[in-house]
Amino acid sequence: MNDAAAAEGDLIARKEGAAGIIRLNRPKAINAVTLEMFHDIDRALDAFEADPDVAVIVLEGAGERGLCAGGDIRALWESSKVKGDLGKTLWRDEYILNARIKKFPKPYVAFMDGIVMGGGVGLSAHSRHRVVTERTKLAMPEVGLGFFPDVGGTYLLSRSPGEIGTYFGLTGTTMNGPDAIYARFADAVVPSAKLPALREALTKVAPGTNSAAIDNLIRGFATGEASGPVAAMQARIDGWFARGRMEDIVDALKADGSELAQATLKALGEKSPRGMVVTLKLLRLARATETLEGCLVREYRAALEVFASDDFREGVRAAVIDKDRNPKWQPTRIEDVTAEMLAPYFAEIGADELKFPDSK
Repeated sequence: MNDAAAAEGDLIARKEGAAGIIRLNRPKAINAVTLEMFHDIDRALDAFEADPDVAVIVLEGAGERGLCAGGDIRALWESSKVKGDLGKTLWRDEYILNARIKKFPKPYVAFMDGIVMGGGVGLSAHSRHRVVTERTKLAMPEVGLGFFPDVGGTYLLSRSPGEIGTYFGLTGTTMNGPDAIYARFADAVVPSAKLPALREALTKVAPGTNSAAIDNLIRGFATGEASGPVAAMQARIDGWFARGRMEDIVDALKADGSELAQATLKALGEKSPRGMVVTLKLLRLARATETLEGCLVREYRAALEVFASDDFREGVRAAVIDKDRNPKWQPTRIEDVTAEMLAPYFAEIGADELKFPDSK
C-alpha cells in the first residue's frame, strides 16, 4: 500500500465509475474494524444510496492478508476491564449496520478474499453478492474468546445445511471458499487473480442494473465450485451435533473413536464452556427466528452480558493480549454451566434493547 492510501484514513469511500467503493484500510491490523469505521461505512452507504449514478457497492480490504480480521477486540477488552460502555455502543451500531447491509436496495458485492472473521463476516456475508477466492479463510472463532458468533452469525450458521453451522460455530473451524458457499456464507468462488478484472467490470455497469444481472456478471469470472472439504463430513457432523445439549454433543464425539471426532473434541476442549452453551442455545433459537433483526436483538442482549463477564476478558487476554493460549475459563466444565448462569444472556434489557431505524 502506498503512502497516499495510508493518508486516506481507516475507511476509504469513493466513486469509481458506476461503483461505490468501500475499502477497509487498516492493512497492518488485517483491516480490523473500529467504531468510527462502522460510522464511516454507514455514511458512505447514505451517499451511495442517494446517488443515482452509483449502480453497485463494492466492499474490499486493503493489503494482501484479508478483507477483515474482525472488530477492534483490544479496544473492547480495555473498555470491559474498566466497566466502560464501548461494547454497548459499538455492537449496537455494528448490528444495525449489519441489518442495513442485508436490506440495502442496490447490489452490494463483498470481496471476501483472504482472512474474513467476526466483524468482517458481518460486513460481507449479509450482502447480496458474496465473492470468495482460493485464499479465503473465513471463521467465526468467538467461542474461543468467551464470546459467541455475533454480527448475525447465529442467523447465518443456523441456516447452513444440517448441523454444519453448529459445527463451525462451536469449533471455530476455518472455512475455505467452497466451504463458505456450502455453508451459505458466500455465493461464488472467483480466482484472486481475476478480482481486478471483476472489479473493473463492476465499475462499468449501467445505473439501475439489477441483482440478477450482477449475478450473471460475477458468474462469468467464477469457477463454479459449490462445496469444499466440509461437505464430505456432513453425515458425521450431523450425527454428532444434532443435539440440544453440549454434554450430549461431547458424549457423541467421545463415543466415536475416529480421528475427526477426536480432533473436534480437542477443538471444543479449548473453548469457553459457558460460551459454547450460550452459543448452542442461540443457534437453536435462531432456527426458529425468521429475520436477521430478530437474531441480532437476541445477540445484543447476550453480547452485553458477555462484555461484563470474566470469561470474555480472560479469553481476549489469552488470545490477543498475552497470547499464552491458556485461558482460565469459569466455570471450567460444561457440566457446571447452570441455568442461573445462562438466564442473564437471554433476558430482556429494557431501554437498552436493540432497535432498528425504520429507514435511512
